[in-house]
Amino acid sequence: MSKATLRTFIAYVEDLPGVLNRITSLFRRRNYNIVSLTVGRTERPGVSRMTVVLEADEDAARRIEANLYKLVNVLFVEDTSQAATMVRELALIKVRADPTTRGEVMRLCEVFRARVVDVGPEALVAEITGGGDKIDGLVDVLRPLGIVEMVRTGAVAMVRSAEATDASERLPLSVPPPPPTPTTPPPSGDVKAA
Repeated sequence: MSKATLRTFIAYVEDLPGVLNRITSLFRRRNYNIVSLTVGRTERPGVSRMTVVLEADEDAARRIEANLYKLVNVLFVEDTSQAATMVRELALIKVRADPTTRGEVMRLCEVFRARVVDVGPEALVAEITGGGDKIDGLVDVLRPLGIVEMVRTGAVAMVRSAEATDASERLPLSVPPPPPTPTTPPPSGDVKAA
């Protein structure tokens, strides 16, 4: 049995209510811990793209992909773990920075190519985009200065252009329209027939 490693799956799904719940329920039922999950619209109307990062060995990864395909709203799934990919995250980090430490915090942010996006009397907020290791590195050097608050997006991934195949070729030409919303029957009583 192979060793469990972080695996990145990209799934194209119908942009409908409940799809995210069905997919996360699949992982919950099979006892997989999601390390990162991002969802956003794509260039195609009615199609969303999910990037899911979780720990799995080779056998589990194949089963995850097969189980995702069993869900009705899943259009295409790709395990990009073995492909050359670009992976990025975004983090906003609020750090204690009074006038005596502000210069040091700003220099550290500059070293990591983070931007200072808000400055207050006792704190500042830095924005950083990059791989998880880069963000972890900035967090490590800012922690002793006092991180007040931090929010981090999940990873988004894209196969590099040299290895890319056009995912849109594998998606259906059109996404089925959402089911019609139920209409309420007319009130009983004096209803005139047309």
